[in-house]
Amino acid sequence: MDVLHTKAEMRAWSRARRKGGLRIGFVPTMGFLHDGHLSLIDRARAGADRVVVSIFVNPTQFAPGEDLDRYPRDLQGDLRKCRARNVDAVFLPTPAEMYPPDAATTVHVPTLARPLCGRDRPTHFAGVCTIVTKLFNVVQPDVAAFGEKDFQQLAIVRRMTRDLDLPIEIVGGPIVREPDGLAMSSRNANLTPDQRREAVALSKGLAAARAIWDAGGRDPRALEAAARAVVEAAAGAEIDYVEARHPDDLTAIEGKVDRAVLALAVRFGGTRLIDNAVFEA
Repeated sequence: MDVLHTKAEMRAWSRARRKGGLRIGFVPTMGFLHDGHLSLIDRARAGADRVVVSIFVNPTQFAPGEDLDRYPRDLQGDLRKCRARNVDAVFLPTPAEMYPPDAATTVHVPTLARPLCGRDRPTHFAGVCTIVTKLFNVVQPDVAAFGEKDFQQLAIVRRMTRDLDLPIEIVGGPIVREPDGLAMSSRNANLTPDQRREAVALSKGLAAARAIWDAGGRDPRALEAAARAVVEAAAGAEIDYVEARHPDDLTAIEGKVDRAVLALAVRFGGTRLIDNAVFEA
């Protein structure tokens, strides 16, 4: 496995493989890898001959006061997991490598970035889009895999890739969960034992909404109310949002619907967790 630190090294590596006719799969991460990330490596490999994983905690997607300094890190563990998954190259740039001191360009997808996480984190998705675009330009992948747990992020990356005519196939990977149902997330490591026990309320709330849907309920407000009631009963839970939206464009939905994504964002202390479920008739 090659470990590359500069954009020039990464570009040269990709150029050599593409010259040989090989397809490159890419999984951008912020590290502290878990089974969800590893499943994305498998998704990328299914559409490619070589797989690249980037590990970069991107400062521009954190607002002042957010958890940039607390974001969990385990570089040596990440490299071991990548080797065990037969990753071909890991790209490990520094912030100085990715962002010139006078960098002034950002990438926005404003309509998709406004609702849900965008309300409380108005600069977050501009940071995501900018770094993903930069990584795409450096790695030059044919296919890139993103987790469906970050449903809004995946929708935004797909739209950005389409709108900018980037020749990259974007694939989504299903949510990978702990045995008790909690969606795997690097931030789970920041939960206290009590918070970890209570955090399962997110998946239980989604299950309560699923029960209504499976029984024929199609009112998005009823889905939201069912999930919210479960989460509100969890000790220490502070809800940012519980919202049903259209799964294609994240627009608001009313009345009887035949498709919806129910998205949650909940804080336990200083740790913000997200989860979602897609409902289709």
